[in-house]
Amino acid sequence: MPSANNVRSRARERNSVLSRPEFMSLNHQPLRGGSGPPENRCGPKRAPQTKHQAIQKSEEPTDGGSKDRRESTKMPEEDCMQLNPSFKGIAMNSLLAIDICLSKRMGVCASTSSSWGGCRSMVALLALTGHGITWIIGTIVCLTRSNTLAGQEVLVNLLLALILDVMTVAGVQRLVKRRGPWEMTPGFLDCVAMDVYSFPAAHASRAAMVSKFLLSHLVLAVPLRILLVLWAFLVGISRVLLGKHHLTDMVCGFALGMFHFSLMETVWLSSNTCQTIISISTLSWSPFY
Repeated sequence: MPSANNVRSRARERNSVLSRPEFMSLNHQPLRGGSGPPENRCGPKRAPQTKHQAIQKSEEPTDGGSKDRRESTKMPEEDCMQLNPSFKGIAMNSLLAIDICLSKRMGVCASTSSSWGGCRSMVALLALTGHGITWIIGTIVCLTRSNTLAGQEVLVNLLLALILDVMTVAGVQRLVKRRGPWEMTPGFLDCVAMDVYSFPAAHASRAAMVSKFLLSHLVLAVPLRILLVLWAFLVGISRVLLGKHHLTDMVCGFALGMFHFSLMETVWLSSNTCQTIISISTLSWSPFY
């Protein structure tokens, strides 16, 4: 039988071993009902929830769930709009695609390496006859050389119509900002006349307005009238051949030119008003005359 001294010495050895840091966790008593971590690690216990609270909490949607639910309700409508566009949208996109394709095919004088590159200078000269700067300078020269009141009346109204055409086309081009079928840098005269964008075609608008104006106020023979209409059409188509405009730009330019003519016919200035404008411009006008 071991003595009491031996038992006490063994107990002291066992207590000294358990007091070492690596055996400190053995001194804690495990929780009842399982071998979970100590109470100080898991924190305070939560109060049990009632059945009504649990059901109410499960019915409350989270922010992420509500956001996904809103997106799921919106997505079918957006997909339907993208995958099933309206007939109007399909028609417009189809017409624009056809317009771009035909305009690029007709740009045979867009560069010297194009199929009709050798005729580029001739086509550019034809387009120059419909330039706004050319017509404004020519009208001013003719106005200074005119000696009749009727001629001065027609020329003053033509000059105002040209200025109206240049300003209107430049404003619409600035609003739309449509590029031509080929990437080209505008020339010097185009920048001066503010003709830097594609829609509407300024040359076509000017040619249509001038031709209609001259046909209405000048007495011309039938061959000259036919040549004047043919010139207006060739000026408009020349810009398409040079790759400056689309076909729809040319058509809208013709329509805008006819509108400018109708507007000038509505606000036609009389001979006395034209003489007053000429006197003011030449600094020979007197209010007491």
